[in-house]
Amino acid sequence: MIAIYTITSELHDAKAVDAATQVFLNSLNIDYSMQGTDFSSFGEHALDLIYVRTGGTEGIFKRLLPELLKQMQKPRPFRLLTSGKSNSLAASMEILSYLRQQGLSGEIIHGDATYISRRIKVLAQAGEALLRLQGCRLGVVGEPSDWLISSHADREAVNNSLGIELVDVPMEEVIGALDNKNCENGIAGAETIYHALKKIVERHGLQGFTIRCFDLLTAVRNTGCLALARLNAEGVVAGCEGDVPALLSMTVVNALLGVSGFQANPASINPQTGEMVFAHCTIPLNMVERYEFDTHFESGIGVGIRGYMKTGPVTIFKVSGDLQRCFVAEGELVQNQAKPDLCRTQQVIRLNDPSQTAYFLTKPIGNHHIIVPGHHAEILKELINYEE
Repeated sequence: MIAIYTITSELHDAKAVDAATQVFLNSLNIDYSMQGTDFSSFGEHALDLIYVRTGGTEGIFKRLLPELLKQMQKPRPFRLLTSGKSNSLAASMEILSYLRQQGLSGEIIHGDATYISRRIKVLAQAGEALLRLQGCRLGVVGEPSDWLISSHADREAVNNSLGIELVDVPMEEVIGALDNKNCENGIAGAETIYHALKKIVERHGLQGFTIRCFDLLTAVRNTGCLALARLNAEGVVAGCEGDVPALLSMTVVNALLGVSGFQANPASINPQTGEMVFAHCTIPLNMVERYEFDTHFESGIGVGIRGYMKTGPVTIFKVSGDLQRCFVAEGELVQNQAKPDLCRTQQVIRLNDPSQTAYFLTKPIGNHHIIVPGHHAEILKELINYEE
């Protein structure tokens, strides 16, 4: 829900301001709940807008601020809506300057009706996603793989910012569930692993998990690739190699867009053209037009998946484990390939802005990134700190 609160100087004619307010809000073509000067529910909605209707409201806002901060369950940017009439923009600028002096963040939403409407809808979508993430439980099955030396998470930051709880599940719980079962038997064995992981999700009340999946290769001579592909398609966010930041990235994508994400690592980069190859041995089955089974690339055993996603616009996304950084890039999936010397699902993606390849070579956030169909940079940047 979008809630709109108002602050107005007593020096202005109330009837005239109310009439102008109605004309302005009608032009935005948005669904909202008008709260007026009753701020008792501030902070409870997907998006709380403070409509600065006139100038001379700076002192009103300053007096309100301590109470507003108490009511906000988690720190969120203040969104100041202004029509630009009656010195409302000037007042909003003074208010936002004051907020920044207090170490708080905010934004003035101002422009023509089309821009304001689009901006409000994007912010509301991000706010709805945050509400959906509250109380989310994500499993960390085993430790991150030994080679993921930068791919851990700040659990307190994750809980405070996103409302997500990270739950440790011993890898032995998975291995124990697979004892005395014929997991080496190709697809049938991979299906056994799928059922075991599904039971663990149910037992711990998880909405998603990441698993130290390479341990399965030595313990049961098979992979979790098929299990993760199926679980993601069923709405359970499932990641590889115990990579927690990748899991968080997939979960954010799911909450914002309602789609699965392809966890993959770059295999090659052309900084001049912006063309990159991403590869991994599993992909959500609901993301592909067709797929085929192969062995797992590195080990040559078990079941790997070669998926073919529809070519077209895609977005590459990754958050850091402390949620202090975020990378977003839009591009085009130009080709699915099947080279024998890479993980089985391989995508050739050309970034819209080739200069963004510098990120991968100078300041990456780990190696795994999440690829989703469509262009979604604007909305993804709203949930996590974006770094150019």
